[in-house]
Amino acid sequence: MLNSAPDKLVYVNSAPGLNDLIEDFRRQTLVAFDLEADSMFHFKEKVCLIQAASASSNYIIDPLSIPDLSPLAQILSDPNITKIFHGADYDVRSLYRDYQIAMHNLFDTELASRFLGNAETGLNTVLQNRFGISLEKKYQKKDWSQRPLPEPMIAYAAKDVQYLIPLYDIQKKELAEKGRLDWVEEECRDLTLVRSGPVNERPLFLKIKGSGRLERRSLAVLEALLEFRLKLAEDKDRPLFKVIGNATLTEIATTIPKTMDQLIKTHSLSPKQINMYGSPILRHVKTALAIPESDLPRYPRQRSRRISNDASDRFKVLKLWREQKAADLEMDPGVLINNTTLKTIAESNPKNTDDLNKIPVLKNWQKKVLGDSIIRILRQPEKN
Repeated sequence: MLNSAPDKLVYVNSAPGLNDLIEDFRRQTLVAFDLEADSMFHFKEKVCLIQAASASSNYIIDPLSIPDLSPLAQILSDPNITKIFHGADYDVRSLYRDYQIAMHNLFDTELASRFLGNAETGLNTVLQNRFGISLEKKYQKKDWSQRPLPEPMIAYAAKDVQYLIPLYDIQKKELAEKGRLDWVEEECRDLTLVRSGPVNERPLFLKIKGSGRLERRSLAVLEALLEFRLKLAEDKDRPLFKVIGNATLTEIATTIPKTMDQLIKTHSLSPKQINMYGSPILRHVKTALAIPESDLPRYPRQRSRRISNDASDRFKVLKLWREQKAADLEMDPGVLINNTTLKTIAESNPKNTDDLNKIPVLKNWQKKVLGDSIIRILRQPEKN
């Protein structure tokens, strides 16, 4: 039976309160975490709330009220305390981006769900299937930077970590029974190393879907409009998509309107947007049109390295083997070993275990569990 949640929910909004939490968690071996951010409402995303729970304590940490959150690293970096997250990739990136906090001894219940063969791994679905519990999701897209936070939002946030420890206990036992606990532990160690990439790296059009199909002049127009939107979003402190959408800017860059009438006829902007941004958009279009032909941007084309016919045949054999192996293990094939790794193996064509061990994209658990089968399946064609 699922244990009831801790009776007391503590809202931590001061340095002394954070120190009390840290002292409490120092005595724990398992702590569950989650966080909420404000990417839907502000130009620069930031962590706005951190939920934390042990078996006996439940906390809501308010990072916007605590000048220095670095002491929390004492818990998150402690190798003797298991930190439980569900879908930790975003959280690991965000905590390092905002506070330079590196994670150690992480367990991701979403990742564990995949390795246990669960088809749907969202937290709500997992908790429903495991405990018959359904989480209220109506606050999921709310502005977590608002203060004071309404009590229902605080209660909602707390529930995201409330059941992670009992979920961890069940999953750890099941993974151990299947001989997959070390698989997930290795994957979780790798997960602690993920970091956010550069923000707003130039040229901006590389992040825009469909920009690779534009002519060079249209690319110049698009880049000018993206720079305009970026400055506008920063000034307004709003996310880019809430200022002007990508599809709108791509349409303008494709049609290249030179007058207000032409811009209106694209039907890409609302009347309000025309009034607010119409004139500056036309100015940026004009500036882009004045760029000399020799200076126009060019979309970088990466030549895809062609796989040899022999490697292609090996890749097909490996894929068929993986499908059967994954079916035997009742796992998703892509979780067992993804196509990129299979293609690397096919190209490397390892002759023995030593060769296989030199392939860096292979996880240690994959080498141990799948290595002999991979070598055997690659050698079969040579026997025919």
